Amino acid sequence: MKNFLFVIGIIIVGTLIITAILAPYISPYDPTSINDKKVLMPPDKQNILGTDELGRDVLSRLIYGSRISIEVGIIAVGISTIIGTFLGAIAGYYGGIIDAIIMRFVDIMLCFPAFFLILAVIAYLEPSIVNIMIIIGLTSWMGICRIVRAEFLSLKTRDFVLSAKINGASTIRIIFIHILPNVLPSIIVYATLGIAGAILTESALSFLGLGVQPPTPSWGNMLTSGKNYIDIAWWLSVFPGLAIFLTVLGFNFLGEGLQNILNPKRRE
Repeated sequence: MKNFLFVIGIIIVGTLIITAILAPYISPYDPTSINDKKVLMPPDKQNILGTDELGRDVLSRLIYGSRISIEVGIIAVGISTIIGTFLGAIAGYYGGIIDAIIMRFVDIMLCFPAFFLILAVIAYLEPSIVNIMIIIGLTSWMGICRIVRAEFLSLKTRDFVLSAKINGASTIRIIFIHILPNVLPSIIVYATLGIAGAILTESALSFLGLGVQPPTPSWGNMLTSGKNYIDIAWWLSVFPGLAIFLTVLGFNFLGEGLQNILNPKRRE
């Protein structure tokens, strides 16, 4: 069953990535092209998923919206992973007062609900895709920091690390060559699951009007437009919501599968 879900996750995530890369070539229409003659048309042969309140093709907007989701997910998680891994490695390896300072800062950051912290920051900045990626990355590194710290605390006392110290290996070499490669499986799993969270956060911000701004298509702002026509144009809300659901589900399945593969104890 676990292998089956892992395969499902690979299929969903792979399809999403391919769709995002090939969006200009597979999109049937221009996602921003307005057509007054096709306003709120239900799904048919010409517009498979129907049209919105401006006559724009919903399928084309979904396809281009996948690029936003992938871009936000990868870059935001990349930022948080780099910050969390660096601080976690420093805290775990050196310990003492350095560890105490870093972990107290982590505790302070965790006191604030991440989503409301993001809202507070965005209130002072112009809503844009770049700001969204940076803010999500800067407010979601605490989890990976604690994971990396715990791994370093466990690994730094192992025989292979002590042997490297005896042989005169530098601190940088011990951290990046001897210890960090053994932490990578945990980092990869956490980052994969983090992409799903970043996509959800971006969709929520766009839904509230604080994320990607129209006419740039985003699954979140498509939901915002659809809620005003839910009684007469169900497809405007159902298809973007389904895209978000499947994407998050796919990344969760993929992350769970990677954890089973990369963790020997889970594999057994």
